[in-house]
Amino acid sequence: MTVAIDRATGKRHGDRAPRPGLGGRLKRSYQKYWYAYAMIAPVIVVLGALVLYPLVYGLYLTLTDANSLNTARTIGVNHIDATYKFIGLDNYKDILFGPTAYDRFWSHFIWTIVWTALCVALHYTIGLGLALLLNQKLRGRTFYRLILILPWAVPTFVTVFGWRFMLADGGIVNLALDALHLPSPDWLEDTFWQRFAAIMVNTWCGVPFMMVSLLGGLQSIDASLYEAAEMDGATAWQRFRYVTLPGLRSVSSTVVLLGIIWTFNQFAVIFLLFGNTAPDAQILVTWAYYLGFGQQPRDFAQSAAYGILLLAILIVFTSFYRRWLNRNEQQLAI
Repeated sequence: MTVAIDRATGKRHGDRAPRPGLGGRLKRSYQKYWYAYAMIAPVIVVLGALVLYPLVYGLYLTLTDANSLNTARTIGVNHIDATYKFIGLDNYKDILFGPTAYDRFWSHFIWTIVWTALCVALHYTIGLGLALLLNQKLRGRTFYRLILILPWAVPTFVTVFGWRFMLADGGIVNLALDALHLPSPDWLEDTFWQRFAAIMVNTWCGVPFMMVSLLGGLQSIDASLYEAAEMDGATAWQRFRYVTLPGLRSVSSTVVLLGIIWTFNQFAVIFLLFGNTAPDAQILVTWAYYLGFGQQPRDFAQSAAYGILLLAILIVFTSFYRRWLNRNEQQLAI
């Protein structure tokens, strides 16, 4: 085999040039893509300031015994230095396995799981039913869509405060129940009815998003599939089961995952509906807020530990959920 040699450099043609080091690759990448880096730099700075720094600082607080009595603070002209100390994983041990672990964590964790499962199930079921109705050829369909999307368009605090007024003792809900000679529950006092009211209000707020998302998925399904199924004699249920649901699989998996994450961390509905007056109706995120800002002394360390536990739970759930979806898709492909 003949190898050509460059007389000027003495290098053989076909030899690979030595791979540049990390600094050289970064320099070359910057020279080539400097404009892209300049465009994303503000986003990185904002995310670092609003997400990364609070996350790292919160993780550090979980390893201390910081509270409102031993953190640095200024009273008048006097500055008091921080006196909290590093305690390692003691906060996590106390939350998960301490003598009050059930009352402070596990009871709220169980209620949060029940709350999330019921709300997302209602969101999806009612949203899918409304999407199927709006996907039909109906007179005034645009008007119905506008009416049904209003609960999502109205700010959450306005919706929740409206429901709070309606569910009060002298509110319109209990007045209507009294007029029908039905018992009027203590929506904002009794634990069972507090939880029932929270699920009802959150369902009212969350159904429109699910409806709009599923309606877009329905409109993307090829109409010829329904025609072919109808020609083969498929019933309405069979068309729904074998055409509609498979056609919505990708949309459903995404909106259900988003719904679980949003509902699991749904702070506004519980807090605006009850404040700190319903300890047994608090989910984990509102209970973490109560520990850090709703009691005296304010327990910053344990509140931050709850936040880290919430993040860990969602990361584990999301990874298993995506793995389960991928496994099902592979089985369907086979």
